[in-house]
Parts: sequence; structure tokens; C-alpha cells
Amino acid sequence: MGKYDSLFSPITIGKVPARGVEILNRTVMTPMGTNFGEQNGEMSFLHMNYYEERAKGGAGLIIVENACVKFPEGSNGTTQLRIDTDNYIPRLYKLCETVHNYGTKMAIQLNHAGASAMESRIGMQPVSASDLPNKTGGAKPRPLTVEEIYSIADDYASAAKRAQSIGFDAVEIHAGHSYLISQFLSPLTNNRTDEFGGCAENRARFAKIILEKVRAAVGPFFPIIVRISADEFLEGGNTLEDSIELLSYFQEEADVINVSAGLVDSIHLQIDANYLEDGWKAKLLARPIKEKFGKPVITSGNIRDPKVAEEIIANGDADFIGMGRQFIADPQWPNKVKYGHEDDIRKCISCNVGCAGHRIGLNRPIRCTVNPNVTGGEEYKNLKVKQPTNVVVIGAGTAGLEAACTAAEVGCTTFLIEKSNELGGLSGIISKIPEKYRVAYFRDYLVHRAEKLHNLIFFKNTEPTVEFVNCLKPDIIVNATGSVPLMPPIPGLKENVDVEGGKVKSILGMINNIPNYPEDCSDKKVVIVGGGAVGLDVLEFFANRGAEPTIIEMAPAIGSLLDPVTKAQVRTEFKEHNVNDMVNTALKEVHADYFVVERNGERMEIPFDYGFNCLGMRSNNPILNDLREFYKDTNVDVISIGDSIRARQIIQGVAEGRNIINLLKQKDLL
Repeated sequence: MGKYDSLFSPITIGKVPARGVEILNRTVMTPMGTNFGEQNGEMSFLHMNYYEERAKGGAGLIIVENACVKFPEGSNGTTQLRIDTDNYIPRLYKLCETVHNYGTKMAIQLNHAGASAMESRIGMQPVSASDLPNKTGGAKPRPLTVEEIYSIADDYASAAKRAQSIGFDAVEIHAGHSYLISQFLSPLTNNRTDEFGGCAENRARFAKIILEKVRAAVGPFFPIIVRISADEFLEGGNTLEDSIELLSYFQEEADVINVSAGLVDSIHLQIDANYLEDGWKAKLLARPIKEKFGKPVITSGNIRDPKVAEEIIANGDADFIGMGRQFIADPQWPNKVKYGHEDDIRKCISCNVGCAGHRIGLNRPIRCTVNPNVTGGEEYKNLKVKQPTNVVVIGAGTAGLEAACTAAEVGCTTFLIEKSNELGGLSGIISKIPEKYRVAYFRDYLVHRAEKLHNLIFFKNTEPTVEFVNCLKPDIIVNATGSVPLMPPIPGLKENVDVEGGKVKSILGMINNIPNYPEDCSDKKVVIVGGGAVGLDVLEFFANRGAEPTIIEMAPAIGSLLDPVTKAQVRTEFKEHNVNDMVNTALKEVHADYFVVERNGERMEIPFDYGFNCLGMRSNNPILNDLREFYKDTNVDVISIGDSIRARQIIQGVAEGRNIINLLKQKDLL
């Protein structure tokens, strides 16, 4: 018996097994928008590379991101795929043909955005079940007429038939996540008084009509998957019990149920926040639906650990393991698990920066914090240096480690200098906050990757100097010395921060003191200065321990640069923990047990038991200028990457670390 026999056992889906579709293993790449499509809604060749990489990696089933069944009314996203006319058949056919070469089965998700469509993009008022916005602050949609409802159901059927003719192995009907069908199902967005509103049977009627029309279009043997938000996790929204009742009216024609959760206002439980444990939705949501309807179910929810995935399948909690962001982070997850290379998995850290942050928040194509080449895989490893090349990397944070590993992997003799005894830089430090433990996944991956490279030499506990670097005869020097907490000239700040026995800490001081904070902080006042990501990490730590939290921010809003998932999580935390958020407020003085702040010209004292300076980070470059001066008249390139340029996120530094490939090309060394 193998270690992961359940996870890699085949399964057949379809009403008649003899005519069904066999999927070779239980891993499913769940549908996620990419913004890789052409402006006309056609699939791009970049898109095809992206999905082909995941098929090469061993995915059992890939469900292609949502495709629009009615344009422009139902369009979602800036470059969403379309499947509403035959124009889109050729490239989708090429996609299926390419992916099928690897034994991976293909489905495509069919969708109408409803009120999730933006008027500025579609050129008309969005439509929905009723005139209720689908999110806080959302635009007011126009209620669909009964005639329009039936017409849209026909659009789904036509799209499904088109998908079948293209060569897809199944279709998925998206009935969750605040899109149109979900807007009919949820009492939060459906206040109709006709046969499509009110009781559960009426709210499920639209979904039922769609499923029946799709089945009639594709015949009895073609698999249909339906995706739902099994619990909307919002006051007044559908609970699991409600969703089971709703499903009883429209699940008959579905062959597989993809069990998800959350709406736009609870998106952190849909695109799972980083603190949620692996597979948290399996027993909670997927198993009850499987037991009720006796059909295969897909579960998802931060699944990174193959042991958890195997346990879910072996215990019968679900039949498929759905992974979205993990397939972005590492397309090879299934193959690495199957063939015994678990330590090489580049685990998703659930940061939501390059995926949800880029696509939903910024309308950019997706990227990934831990995978600097989402579409191209690791093709760079096919390159090798043409002559002996020495690369010196100063600083072993995530940016420095990526640069060092990449250089060594193409044959450079690489020296990595780190002043401390630990590799990983801030990623290792931040991961000590319990709610941020997943950040350590990336550090561990990079360290494991580095330690396997015989031509990568470490110098730990080594203070870098120009003389020492020069002894290594560098051709390229990479400065990756990171950042340190910002200490602006505020009276009392330097005198009180991180003083032994003091109450005021920087983020580094807070992390070093974590073992000393009580589990129950309900009698503690915590005041955090700085409403960016660092301040919110501190807030989360103490709010979860019952403290009375206040956060002070000079800008008009807290966390304005956060991705949409984290923003939703923050809104929930603020509400649950009664956070006192003081925006448009400036720190003026720091004292041993209180801050002096100013808002609207008024000064006030804010006392605390624990106070924190989270005003951000600044670049730290102890020898960069000296190196540039020393090598200015030579052929040695001195480059700076990551936070040593300016304090940013991990994603930028990692991308810059991988970019050493481009410098090697420019120097004609590859």
C-alpha cells in the first residue's frame, strides 16, 4: 500500500459509470480568474501555457476559470473568458487538446456575474435577482424579468453544449460566491415576491431551471458539476442547513457538488485567509452534503499538506481535493506528492497578494509571492553558464535566497553571506506570530532548496565587508540586506521602544516577546501606531487574546493597500473585537505607558498596557555604497533587490531575486 493511495486512486463521475469520465486522481485545480485572457474574451496562448503547466504537474481535473455565458451583461473581470458564441471554440479546443495529452481531464466553469458585473465595464446597469447590491457599498442592480430569467437559463444550456462540443469532459455551473445564481439563492440579495423569491423552493427555482436545461442540452452522460457557497457566513445569509434545503430542489441533475463557502462580504472564508487550517471546510461543510445527497463532492480550504488531503479522502469527508492557489504556487504539487518529493513542494502561504490582490484588487494579471514565474514553470533551469561565474549574495532573506538558489541552479558558484545564524530574514521572524505561521512554509522551502545545491556556499554569522566580498572574486554582487523598523524623529520614540522591561515595542520587539504575553489579555489595553499590514498583524494577535485594542493611523483609512481578502478579514475582526480605529490621527509623543496623538488639531493621551510602533520599515544598506564605489570601474555588477531598495512585500523581492537570470543573459554568461 502506498502512502497516498486514496489521494491517487481513480474515480469515475457521471450518472452511468460505463459512460462516465474517469479522473486519474483526486486532485482538482479549482477555477480562479487570471486576467490572462484577450480583451475580446478569447483564451490567450499565455493562458494555455498556464494550464499546461498544471497538467504537467499531475492534476487529475482542471476546472477552467469562469467563462461568461451572456456578454456583456454577465461579464466579470477585465479579461474574462467568453463561451457565449462559437467564436471561442478554436482556442478552447486547443486548450483541451493540449491538456488531454497529459491525462488530465478538463471542465470549464459557466457563469453569469449578475450584480458582480461593474457598470463601468459592461456599459449598463448590472442585473440581479432583485435591486439589492451583492456587497456592502455595491451598486444597485436591476431586477431581471421572468422572461430574462428563462433566456439566461438558455444561455447556460447553449454554453454547456458548446463546451461539450469543444472537448471538455464536464462543465461546472457556478451557483456560489455572490454571482447571479447565488444572488437568487441568498436571502441577502433576493427580495422578490414572485415564483423566484421568498421561500427556499422559489429561490432555488432559477438554479433548477438552469440545471435542467443544461442536462437537456448535453444529454444524460455528460458530467455536470455545481458549485455552491454551502455557508455564506453572513448574518441573515444561508447557513449549511439552508443550503442543503436549497440543494434538494436543484441538485438532481448534478453529478458532482463543489462545496465552497462565503460571499463577497465574507470573501476571506471563500478565498481562505491564512490563519484557517488545512481542509477546514471538509468535515464542516463537504461531508454533510455528501452524506445528504450521496454524490461525489469537492472540498477546498487552504489544503497544502498532502497528509491532510489523504486523510480527507480516506475518511470519506470528500471525494476530491480542490486546490486553487496551491496550483498557482506549485503546479507540480500532485507529482511531488505522488513520487516522494514532498520536501520540494513550494507551499502557498495564503497571502492573497499576487492572486486575489492583483486580479480583484488591481485588475492586473495574477502573480504569486512564492512562484515568480506562474506561466513558465522552471524552464530557466535548462540554462547553464558558459564560463565560471561567481555570484555573491549579501543577505539570506527570501529575496536573497531566491537569487542565490537561482544563480546556483544555472551553474554559478554562489556565496551567500548572512550576518545572523538564521536563514529566511523577516519571513522567519514574522512566522513566529501564530496567526502568520504559513509564512514559514516559504522560508523552509527556500532553505531546503538551497541546502541541496552543492555550488551554493553559506557564510552564516558573518558581517559582510568589502574586503571579504572581494576575496570571493565576484562577477555579480547581489545586495539583499532587507529592512529595519522605521524610527521617525518623534519625541520619546527611540528612548522608549524595545527598552528592557518597557511597554513599547517595535514589531521585532513584539515578536521576540511573544512567549511572555499572556494567553488571556482581556484586562489589557493595546495601542498600535500604524494601520498597515504590520500593525494589523499585531492587532490580530492581541484581539484573538481578548485585549482591548486601539489602532492609530495618520491616513484616512486602515489597511488601504491590503488585498481584498485581507480587507474583508480585517473588517470582520474590527467588528468582532470592537476595535477602536483612530484614523487621520498623528503620533506626536511617546511615553512609557501612553502615546500623545493629534486629531483635527486636538491633542490627547492614549494610555496602554502594551504599546507598539508599527510605522513601517525602511531599507537597510550597510555596505551598498561602499561596494558600488569599490567596483565602479570594474566589470563587476552590484545590484540591489528586495527591501534593500525600499520596504515592500515578499512578492517583489522574490521576483527581483529570480531576475538574476536576466542579468546573466545581459552579461552574455548563459
